[in-house]
Amino acid sequence: MIIVLYAFLGLLAVVLLIAMAVKKEYSISSEIVIDRPSDAVFNYIIHLRNQEKYSKWVMADPNAKLVYKGVDGTKGFIASWESEDKNVGVGEQEITKIIPGEGYEVEIRFEKPFKGISQAQTMAKAISANQTRVRTNFDTKTPFPMSIMIPVVKKMLLKDMNQNMMNLKRILETQ
Repeated sequence: MIIVLYAFLGLLAVVLLIAMAVKKEYSISSEIVIDRPSDAVFNYIIHLRNQEKYSKWVMADPNAKLVYKGVDGTKGFIASWESEDKNVGVGEQEITKIIPGEGYEVEIRFEKPFKGISQAQTMAKAISANQTRVRTNFDTKTPFPMSIMIPVVKKMLLKDMNQNMMNLKRILETQ
């Protein structure tokens, strides 16, 4: 029994050492090319309410309570959500900066299942008259000891972000 206890403590120590060594701040990016002019793409993505149609996270719980404050597509607009689904949770995002004709930045404030603050930027850049590259960057940090989960979380988030981009492309290219 004592050997099992020492083995468990040794394993726990290794896990905690790894968690301490892992960089706590990280970024994830996803991009896609959409066959639409950049102004049409920008005018769609700048409105956070449109995320109801393409964001996997917003669509994850059809019973989530969504509340909007302010004028959508302007600095200071807040989109909040509240869900009993642990994969959706409770939080809000606020437009903190608009780059006219190009994109926007948001601060995302999570309350449940974990508290945290993240930053995201979504940009639409013309690559031709009828093609636009959309890129979303997500920047956040995860405190110790949860930092041990960063590689798994990054993989899951990137998968979801890529799905959001595919959904956005499908919607905009069929309008």
